[in-house]
Amino acid sequence: MLEVFGIVLFILLIGGSIALHEIGHLVPAKKFGVRVTDYMVGFGPTIWSRTRGETRYGLKAFPVGGYIRMIGMIPPAKDDPSGTARTMTTGRFAMLIADARRTSLEEVGPGDEGRLFYQLPVHKRVIIMLGGPLMNLALAFVLFAIVLVGIGLPQPTLQVDAVVPCTPSTAQPSGETLPSGDCPAGSAPTPAAEAGLLPSDTIVSVGSVQASTWEDVSSWIRSQGGVQTSVTVDRDGQILQLPITIATADRPVIDVEGTPTGEVESVGFLGVRPAFEYVGLPATAVPGYMWDITVRSAVALVTLPVRLYELVTETLIGGQERDIDGPVSVVGASRLGGEIVAMDEPIAGKFATFLGLIASLNLFLFLFNLLPILPLDGGHVAGALYEGSRRQVAKARRKPDPGPVDVARLLPVAYVVAGVLLVAGVIVIWADLIKPISLG
Repeated sequence: MLEVFGIVLFILLIGGSIALHEIGHLVPAKKFGVRVTDYMVGFGPTIWSRTRGETRYGLKAFPVGGYIRMIGMIPPAKDDPSGTARTMTTGRFAMLIADARRTSLEEVGPGDEGRLFYQLPVHKRVIIMLGGPLMNLALAFVLFAIVLVGIGLPQPTLQVDAVVPCTPSTAQPSGETLPSGDCPAGSAPTPAAEAGLLPSDTIVSVGSVQASTWEDVSSWIRSQGGVQTSVTVDRDGQILQLPITIATADRPVIDVEGTPTGEVESVGFLGVRPAFEYVGLPATAVPGYMWDITVRSAVALVTLPVRLYELVTETLIGGQERDIDGPVSVVGASRLGGEIVAMDEPIAGKFATFLGLIASLNLFLFLFNLLPILPLDGGHVAGALYEGSRRQVAKARRKPDPGPVDVARLLPVAYVVAGVLLVAGVIVIWADLIKPISLG
């Protein structure tokens, strides 16, 4: 039941993100006087709509995107009379362009003079098209701020959460006992288990080192393999000193980003897992945290074609397990949201993970929509900036104004890109249905 609730909540939040993205386009468009005929959240069949003023607002069946429709997105061809479109065209692409231009001009009605998108100054068109991605960026910042400042990040404490029964071995790297309750061959009870440490004990000192943070305790233990010493704990207000002999175990080497390097090292091992608490960070930590995630998201975006190829060849065809860092659709992300809500974790932890997932998705949408290709927002921005630079060059050379860029000529490219995105979306959704990514 909790998982279903999490899925529904995630879908609603994704729909909210899409709605805010489109509001980022809608508000400046209306501010600059462009007539907006439609504001829609989702694609597919319309399930609800209502007209307010000159704009129809609505919801569609599939919350995988949205759009606003502005009149005058496509200008007349340079050699056509204003407000008309030539019909003498040959070739499939030429007919496609002519039909799109005609449809766009048919939306222009009496009183719309001066309210067409292509007639706006370049900077206003850029503001309109960047409004959507910037709304995603702002939402990501707010959500990350809630997670980092309001909830915090999990930090290990000096309180013992669990005692590992056996020293890690190749047969049982987690240190758990066999079903019989005995340690596997090549392993032995951990020093913590032999000394009688219990969950909820608070470590006061280890050897001669006074414990102030878990990092201090962990660093000292890792450097003292084979040393006989004692650990002092606070157990329900009673101070106990427990003799121990620190064991030696082979543990994986972790890099600064927390990723295993594939190497192992022999280190001291006590056999306790710390309890965690959420510690809020200062607001100044949010930009740096977002920058790190932005860099990783940009890398993921650049390598997306390769990851899609691997998803098809290695997972869908090869039968391998999904890469947890691979591409995921709204279907898969919603399922992950459901898993997060259903996890046996503290409420703060589930809430932070859930909001972090939504924030990361909004940050990725910001970057994705900035790609300078139609039909994405970045493609319209690139066209407007090219038009502005072309006019500046013409002005400097004392040439006539070259007029607006004919974006209609790029429609075949836009349709190809849209087709590629549709195919990629179908592939990832299919993978999310038959081989979903799981946090378990």
